[in-house]
Amino acid sequence: MANHASAEKRNRQRIRRTERNRAVRSAVRSAIKKARLALAQGDAAVAKTSVHSASRALARAASKGVIHVRAAARSTSRMESALHKLAR
Repeated sequence: MANHASAEKRNRQRIRRTERNRAVRSAVRSAIKKARLALAQGDAAVAKTSVHSASRALARAASKGVIHVRAAARSTSRMESALHKLAR
């Protein structure tokens, strides 16, 4: 339990940030899942839009510090290369 006013405030901030980060992380996971499903189905047009939205969500989460920048770049790169292979 927090014993000082500053510690109580930090606890309130932690709760708010955890909720926000959880929502962003969940949205990113959903976008990645949709993109991978579209890539697996083989429709290039649908896959292109879903990969684009997933990469945007990853970049947004990385800029907010929810996920690591390199983790976002790695996921984006893997999806983009899969999309490139599908387009060929």
